[in-house]
Order: sequence, then C-alpha cells, then structure tokens
Amino acid sequence: MSDQNETLETLINDFISMVDSSTLILENKFGTRDIRRLWYTKAIKRRGRVTRGVKYELHGIGCRINLSTGTVDFDYGPNGEINGFDVWRLHNFACERPSKHRKYCNEETIEKEFDEYITLKKIKKISAISNLYVWADLKEAN
Repeated sequence: MSDQNETLETLINDFISMVDSSTLILENKFGTRDIRRLWYTKAIKRRGRVTRGVKYELHGIGCRINLSTGTVDFDYGPNGEINGFDVWRLHNFACERPSKHRKYCNEETIEKEFDEYITLKKIKKISAISNLYVWADLKEAN
C-alpha cells in the first residue's frame, strides 16, 4: 500500500481489529475481555502468559498484549469498552508495522488527520471522562 492511498481510517480499523482479536484470546482464557478486575482482586498477575506466544501486561486502565503477529497497547473505556483509540496508541501501533502503516509512523501526520476527523465528526470522545475516541455514530454526525 502506498503512503498516498493509506488513510487514518485504515489504521484505526486495523488497531480496533487487533484489540478485538487480542481481547477475544483473553476472554477464551479468563472468561472476560476486561481482565482488570481479575488483576485488582489478585486472581491473576499484572503480567503473564495467556497461551504459547501470547503475553499480556496490565497497566493503569489498559493492557498491552504481545502476540506473534505484533503488539497492541490499548486502554479500556470507562465501561470496559475496547474500541477506543488515541493518537499515541495509533502512532505506536503504526510504528510496530512500518511496512503497512509507514505514513503514520510520523506523529505529526496522525495528529493532523486525527484533528481533521474530529472536525468532520468522524470520531468523537468516548465519554467526558476519557481521553479515548471512538467512531462517531453517522446519524449523530448528520
């Protein structure tokens, strides 16, 4: 994919897709995609192995999952949502996959396009108490 054809939408969707598939692995192992409560109650350690080749590390309100296909670091939303994103996470995700997302290895590029998506109401804050964004409901944007 050439840099000119790559869109922020593709990067965001790749990020969300990887979070979704990664947290499905957590759910299969622990019975839930949001494993923070298990950590808080000491039912699991802050970091560990889920399966061969899959490791997790919980931090604050988020989780970093290492798979053989790469790493994804995300924060859970206020109600345990897994579809939130921000510039920092998207930039890190892109930098781990430079052959696919080279254009977004430049943080200024992501910031500029992210701001455009906000202005165009393509994305919105997940809630007033979170720094995460989600895809805006198209009905609300019109």
